[in-house]
Amino acid sequence: MYIIKFVKKVLKDTFLLAYFQYTFYIFTDMHNDSISVIGLMSGTSLDGLDVVYAKFDKKNFKSYKIVACNTYSYTDEIVQKLKNGIYAQKEELLKLDKDFGGFIGNRVNEFREDYGISEVDFIASHGHTIFHEPAKGITLQIGSGQKIANLTKVQVVCDFRTQDVRLGGEGAPLVPIGDKLLFSDYDACLNLGGFANVSFDQREERIAFDICPVNIVLNHYARKLDLAYDKSGEIASNGHVQEELLKALNDIDFYRAAPPKSLGYEWVLKYIFPLIDSCKMSNQDILSTYVEHVAIQLSTVLRSKPSTLVTGGGVFNTFLMERVIHYSGNQFKIPSKEMINYKEALVFAFLGLLRTEGKVNCLKSVTGAKKNHSSGVIFNPNNT
Repeated sequence: MYIIKFVKKVLKDTFLLAYFQYTFYIFTDMHNDSISVIGLMSGTSLDGLDVVYAKFDKKNFKSYKIVACNTYSYTDEIVQKLKNGIYAQKEELLKLDKDFGGFIGNRVNEFREDYGISEVDFIASHGHTIFHEPAKGITLQIGSGQKIANLTKVQVVCDFRTQDVRLGGEGAPLVPIGDKLLFSDYDACLNLGGFANVSFDQREERIAFDICPVNIVLNHYARKLDLAYDKSGEIASNGHVQEELLKALNDIDFYRAAPPKSLGYEWVLKYIFPLIDSCKMSNQDILSTYVEHVAIQLSTVLRSKPSTLVTGGGVFNTFLMERVIHYSGNQFKIPSKEMINYKEALVFAFLGLLRTEGKVNCLKSVTGAKKNHSSGVIFNPNNT
């Protein structure tokens, strides 16, 4: 506060100084037209916790700024616990929920310290998906909102999916309301993460759905080669496409189903891994064949949408993007690296903002729920 330091030299009278400080802070607070939010995203590809600090204009949410962002890697232990959470019993899940909430809360505090962030109106957390079987009325994202709130001393909005599933919806994808309101200049928005999902306007309604698994499968087979992932798709680019496996993948019933539809890790375990593993072929050829499969599925959806914003870690898979362009004929809009990596965390910050304002953040045209609604559970810090 350089102004106050200067005034201290000029105003020797204690009363006058106190009055100036009071009016200064009142003035700046009255003219503070932004809402400060930390958005958190943990994807199925288990790359780490994405953290975004963004400011939204109170009068026009489309006017926003990403002030700071970072990704905090998971330890091998956390990766295994999150990956195996699907097999955990109730007591284990409750413990994992609190432990992961503790991890998130500590990383948020670290993030604030690293970037000198003092002003935060609330935190919006996606959590980490353990179960997602909406047809059975099941969805679970762990990362205790109460634990995060207690550790950070900041209000937390989380658990955005459960209400939608209770209303008969898929509970996913959740990002499309952000696509519609923040990125309306594009024909479509595509995210390439653990799964590929897309959203676009159709007959004046926003629709969205999961297209196919992407990094959750590619990274699985890269790890069999002692790699975290296939950088730039280099290994896949040197493999050979196995036509029989490619046809079997493309013939999976899910791809012919009409939206709304969404995917979860359970689906991959049931349909993708067994199919691939039944074919005796090298991991290099598996990666090559699976990239071809993803490219075909994406191009089927995107061929008529030349102005498509593409984000998510899959954008950095150069070979995959080349194959998508080959099949679709599109030249996609690739944004800044910051937006590629942190768009989903930014949108969850926006979902939290809509929730705290009591505005719709979940569209029935996207999820198939009975109605549009404002979803998310709000937790305030306490001393327990």
